[in-house]
Amino acid sequence: MFTSIKSPKKSDAIALQLENMIAEGTLKPGQKLPAERELAVQFAVSRPSLREAIQKLSAKGIIESRQGGGTYICKELERGFSDPLLNLLANHPEAQYDLLEFRHALDGLCAYYAALRSTQVDREQISNRHKELQVCYANHDYAGAVVADVEFHLAIAEASHNMVLLHMMRSLFELVRQHIKETLQEVHPKNELLSNIHDQHQEIMAAIFAGDAPQAQNASHAHFAFVEEVLLEQGKEHSRLERSLRRISIKD
Repeated sequence: MFTSIKSPKKSDAIALQLENMIAEGTLKPGQKLPAERELAVQFAVSRPSLREAIQKLSAKGIIESRQGGGTYICKELERGFSDPLLNLLANHPEAQYDLLEFRHALDGLCAYYAALRSTQVDREQISNRHKELQVCYANHDYAGAVVADVEFHLAIAEASHNMVLLHMMRSLFELVRQHIKETLQEVHPKNELLSNIHDQHQEIMAAIFAGDAPQAQNASHAHFAFVEEVLLEQGKEHSRLERSLRRISIKD
């Protein structure tokens, strides 16, 4: 026999919508939610229904309430894709080449799908992040440039509208930040190299805005090939040999 279909409770519907917003990247780990009164108005529900939804998400470890400080998306969520090993890799200089190979694939896919799927809002975000990066360069704010560079690539990941790609990028934020810092330390003293990176970012962005997915992916690959060349030219290729020698000594 068929069973009757029951409408979901409002609290369940609210919780599901919040979960979907987190999954798609609209709400980010560590982000503070609007005040209860404002949220209730936005969802067009009563405050008791909203509180019940918040409690359900809190029980799942998705949302946390801080006494006197509001309600937040749990920051630990961004660690769900990661592992304590990532913290070790973030401080291991030899891991940058392995990360570079990984980013060849990951960023290239993000650029590819961003070209296919990005909305006007997405493209404005990418453009804004790019402008912020250029301001940092112009002001010789290299610490700010590291953050702005990461945000530029994250904006492209968001524009891919692929939730797995986006959360992979976010979970690797610390590794990516450290990698960009290492790269920019080598590039900043040399204006011609910095100019090349600027041009490469422009090419990635232009291909995405033109909707040319293959070109966006190729431009991304070219960018990371250039970064690898810069790092190798700085004499860092010897790190792989040293790593091999250490492995041999351990086996012996």
